[in-house]
Amino acid sequence: MGNVRLGSTNIIVNKCGFGGLPIQRIDDEAAEKLLLKAIDAGINFFDTADTYGLGESERTLAEALGTDSKNVVITTKFGVRVENGKTTYDNSREYIFKAVEGSLKRLNRDYIDLYQVHYRDGVTPLADVAESLEILKQQGKIRYYGLSNIHEEDAEELKNFGNNNPFVSFQDEYSLACRKNEKEMFRFRDEYEMTPFTWGSLGQGILSGKYDKNCKFEANDRRSRDIYVNFHGEKLLKNKTYMIENEIIFIFYFFIILISI
Repeated sequence: MGNVRLGSTNIIVNKCGFGGLPIQRIDDEAAEKLLLKAIDAGINFFDTADTYGLGESERTLAEALGTDSKNVVITTKFGVRVENGKTTYDNSREYIFKAVEGSLKRLNRDYIDLYQVHYRDGVTPLADVAESLEILKQQGKIRYYGLSNIHEEDAEELKNFGNNNPFVSFQDEYSLACRKNEKEMFRFRDEYEMTPFTWGSLGQGILSGKYDKNCKFEANDRRSRDIYVNFHGEKLLKNKTYMIENEIIFIFYFFIILISI
């Protein structure tokens, strides 16, 4: 499937990696079979986050991979704080240091290959975030760090690093059903030399061809919410028409790393 280097690091990963969000929705046995099948297929890049299932995705990933976890690259994310039934974004040093210890414990690892800011909190300067992450890197708790869900407004802060941008990667929503971030993603890649990769690469499943206008989701399925426009109204019908016209075939559960040809 080919490989790609993450930024200027020595980490080489597949162009196609495994997205860890859905695995907390299935039982441990099914998750283990799925993950081992991915490894057998040559996948060596696994993406998760501490907020996926409130840590369940990280735990399931660690348990399923077992000793194989030492032979793969794992990226997880921090910055989404869930406490007392409330969700906020937090990029403070105090919370970063707390979050990394939780992820290391759940992943059963001494270090995290790539640690990404899940969402910016709109308060903590990016330079301060980088400083905190650099401390963790020096302590050997993370190897490299990156960003997620960044947009045009983040460009100015990245410029402040000049030619010494410490963030090696970024991750944004992108698929054939959602191309709103396309221009920005290629700009970040070219101007700041960060490796881009995607989430929602199958439009949360809409591009799998499994869903139509009659699909119904349980209340605990986030796709039931109107903000997941791919499954509602005109956007749902447009997606279905597009797939029929182009006969698109996708592989479920995987995300695609964008690279230049």
